[in-house]
Amino acid sequence: EAQLAESGGGSVQTGGSLRLSCAASDYSYPTNYLAWFRQSLESEREGIAAINIGLGTTHYADSVKGRFVISRNGGAKFGIDLQMNDLTPEDTAKYYCAAGYTLSVERVLRATTYKDWGQGTQVTVSS
Repeated sequence: EAQLAESGGGSVQTGGSLRLSCAASDYSYPTNYLAWFRQSLESEREGIAAINIGLGTTHYADSVKGRFVISRNGGAKFGIDLQMNDLTPEDTAKYYCAAGYTLSVERVLRATTYKDWGQGTQVTVSS
């Protein structure tokens, strides 16, 4: 059974940085993408970063491009990290990691692509 667990959330001031990690004990077959999503009380779940497990190619939402970096976690077989820099209050949300499969790059940031989800970790950015 797929199990994903996020860690590293917390509170930070505007302009600060946080690094999130996701450890996966396993995930459904087939899986070729791991991704980060976020959801606040006022918005739908938003795909912000995805990485192709085999190729290492990455994809970002415009809202985080240039500030966030997704990477594979070398410390865990299936893990990924999200380095978040220059945070603003608009980044406040619960962040989730997810595992899924798609052959279309147009779908890599869509929630419907992903079958396995973690429980999420809260990130709060104060002004």
